[in-house]
Amino acid sequence: MGGMINCHTMAKLKVAVTLDAGLLDQVDTLVRERQFPNRSQAIESAVAEKLERLSHARLARECAKLDPAEEQRFADEGLTEDLESWPAY
Repeated sequence: MGGMINCHTMAKLKVAVTLDAGLLDQVDTLVRERQFPNRSQAIESAVAEKLERLSHARLARECAKLDPAEEQRFADEGLTEDLESWPAY
């Protein structure tokens, strides 16, 4: 479960959702196959996974905006300043 949101530690709220009949059939199949204990757990897991993916996609989009050469210059500049301030051993 690496980076998935741990929903078990958060307060749970009851909500009503409308789902396509085909999707609900698939959820019910997962429950019957004991991949999830119930519909709520299956849907909660799916929503958490989707939110995690969207979060990673947003991070990837933001990273794509960075200029690698400029980021390297910033990193090198910081290292040079740090090295100059370190005491000699």
